[in-house]
Amino acid sequence: MFFTFHTVRGKFPFGDYISYTNLTFTLKEVKHLWRHSGCMKKYGRHLVMRIDDFQKPSATNVLCSNWKDWEEPIIWFQGTTDAVGAQFFLKNIHPDMRSAASTLFGQPERIHSRPNVFGELMRVLISPSKDVEEAVNWVIGGSEDPDITLHMRMLMNRSVRAVQAALNCTKKAIDHLKQGPRRRVVLVSDTPSVINSIQTSLSAFAEVLHFDYKLFKGNLSAAELKGLHNLEFRVKDWGPAPRWVAFVDFFLASRAKWAVISGAHRRVGTTYVQLIAALAATRGVEEDFPTGSSFSFLSSFQSNLLTEGLGNQVGWGHVWNRFAGPLSCHNQSNQCASTPLLPPSWWDGIWQSPIQRDIRRLEAYGIQLSGFGTFDENHLCSFCNSRKTVVFTVPIISK
Repeated sequence: MFFTFHTVRGKFPFGDYISYTNLTFTLKEVKHLWRHSGCMKKYGRHLVMRIDDFQKPSATNVLCSNWKDWEEPIIWFQGTTDAVGAQFFLKNIHPDMRSAASTLFGQPERIHSRPNVFGELMRVLISPSKDVEEAVNWVIGGSEDPDITLHMRMLMNRSVRAVQAALNCTKKAIDHLKQGPRRRVVLVSDTPSVINSIQTSLSAFAEVLHFDYKLFKGNLSAAELKGLHNLEFRVKDWGPAPRWVAFVDFFLASRAKWAVISGAHRRVGTTYVQLIAALAATRGVEEDFPTGSSFSFLSSFQSNLLTEGLGNQVGWGHVWNRFAGPLSCHNQSNQCASTPLLPPSWWDGIWQSPIQRDIRRLEAYGIQLSGFGTFDENHLCSFCNSRKTVVFTVPIISK
């Protein structure tokens, strides 16, 4: 297996900020290798890409087809913008597909003992570009890597409850570490006012690291002055900082040795912090770092988010979505909850139950979910047998 990336004007995606391993290929490189090896002339093999669009239930074959029988050399599983889409193979009607998916993703009901699939993929495939690495090292200042990362997803809100709950969760994480020097905590947020308000309180029990792009004078900031990175859209969603700052924050936050903590005004454990935690957890495979089995991904919930259980955690790819249904406990106090590195895509674990929106969404895929997250496999098989198999291919080299 190899990984291909679509390039724009000869560059990999986000190529100014991310470096890619030599295990990856551009489609241009694949075409060259295909011709160089004589795949067409010697073996009569056309270079064809099959596209399966996950976001189109009437067209996708994620549950109904045996992909191991497909003959196309390149498959683009389109529309899987989070950790959920690929895990649909766990419920594919073909036993060998389910077996392969279980080998990759583990058993879905074993929430906290599943492999860190996307973290390990990122560790192998990507690293910060030289300019981003320069900014990360500027923050760390030649000292040891941070112990903990605290990510606050506030959407320009100044919730005092969210900040206090996150501070308590961070303090609890530090208390669980062995006695040692003053712990270093990376602070990341989309909302500048939260950085200012939380930094003072956090400094009472930890050394705070934060990337202030306005003070940084490296290559990335020079490009900013030239107007190369200014984007004004989605400021409320992503914050007012230039987009390149998110890459610096990402690679800085993923240097945490012991824990990543997710706090939020509304939705906790969004895709961005999931990926930070997943990448940080892989550092345990490196000999000099103590993470791995001892690493923690924690979600900080303030009590007002739990009034109706986890009903606010409704984002399709969010890590707590599968716990947002009627089985979630109401009126809980603040929580500092252990969080799986691989977000669940099904409702097989204890206390998991679907929200009505997801029940309706799964119907289009042939899944009739009950209120407890179970479904009739025979109905799915009948659905698959009655539907027309959609095959969409694009020739890359045909002659």
